[in-house]
Amino acid sequence: MNRLLSILQLLGAALCFVIAIATLINLIYISQRPETISVVNTIIDQGVLIIGFSAISKLLFSKGLKGFKATDNASDVG
Repeated sequence: MNRLLSILQLLGAALCFVIAIATLINLIYISQRPETISVVNTIIDQGVLIIGFSAISKLLFSKGLKGFKATDNASDVG
């Protein structure tokens, strides 16, 4: 069960990383538009989203990797 949870956390981390990269690409396209208040608001909001998804991705990756290694070591012992 712990291995399944670890794999799901690693998959969630990969998904969050892909979403952050897609948001970054979208941010680059939006920054090429003429500057209006809505474009500036979108740039700020997407910057916050990128930071949030990156943080969640790092957290899920580290927890998933730690759990995966723990279940790997537990299966070696017994």
